[in-house]
Amino acid sequence: MPELPEVETTRRGLQPHVEGHRVASVLLRRPDLRWPIPREIESLLPGQRISAVRRRAKYLLLDTDAGSALLHLGMSGSLRVLPADTPVRAHDHVDIALAASIDTPARVLRFNDPRRFGCLLWQAAGDVHSLLARLGPEPLSDAFDGDYLFALSRQRKAPVKTFLMDQSVVVGVGNIYAAEALFVAGISPLRAAGKVSRERYVALAEAVKLILQRAIDRGGTTLRDFISPDGAPGYFEQELLAYGRGGQPCPRCGHALRQASIGQRATVWCGRCQR
Repeated sequence: MPELPEVETTRRGLQPHVEGHRVASVLLRRPDLRWPIPREIESLLPGQRISAVRRRAKYLLLDTDAGSALLHLGMSGSLRVLPADTPVRAHDHVDIALAASIDTPARVLRFNDPRRFGCLLWQAAGDVHSLLARLGPEPLSDAFDGDYLFALSRQRKAPVKTFLMDQSVVVGVGNIYAAEALFVAGISPLRAAGKVSRERYVALAEAVKLILQRAIDRGGTTLRDFISPDGAPGYFEQELLAYGRGGQPCPRCGHALRQASIGQRATVWCGRCQR
């Protein structure tokens, strides 16, 4: 599943081609993805000018005066800005047509989603969609730091990796980046969240920011389906230190990396370097 760096890469790729442009029309080739597509997408979005392309957690928002189109890429979704006459491929479920201007020909923002785990929903102007209402802070914001993690983790018995992946604690830290951040911070993913010291949470928060920013700078991580809007793959996979490397030598000490399932997710760590 695309994680925060992949979604941020998509946002940055779309922004210069979409922001400030008017929606000419919307074509839905099916009435639903993961959930039914609200009728506001067809009735309110056409004619609106997209004032901003934002990201909240792993969701993308196309802001207009009437409200915001809320998109999630799901397991395998992608968004591309294409010439208006680009032939339709399998699984191209949604076209948001962008009006032509003096400087720009007509184009289409096309949502392709083979597994249909993504979504296209509507957030009314001035409202916060229920999917966004209870999310934690953004990991790259000032609101997320070691003191915040320490205070929230007290009495928590769940493994620290599960705690870090809880979207009500902090958004967008999925399985890949949680494993990498815990490795960099030297914290075992098995340790109870409430047993991690303030000092070590400071290191973990810094590691999360470092890993996520590095992944964004490299265009995300290509695992199975993710590619950016221009079709280029992400390159952070080439720099993974722990994730997907179970049984291989630890890049720090050379000891074989361990692998287990935590919360039904594959987890890799070093039994020597991470305590």
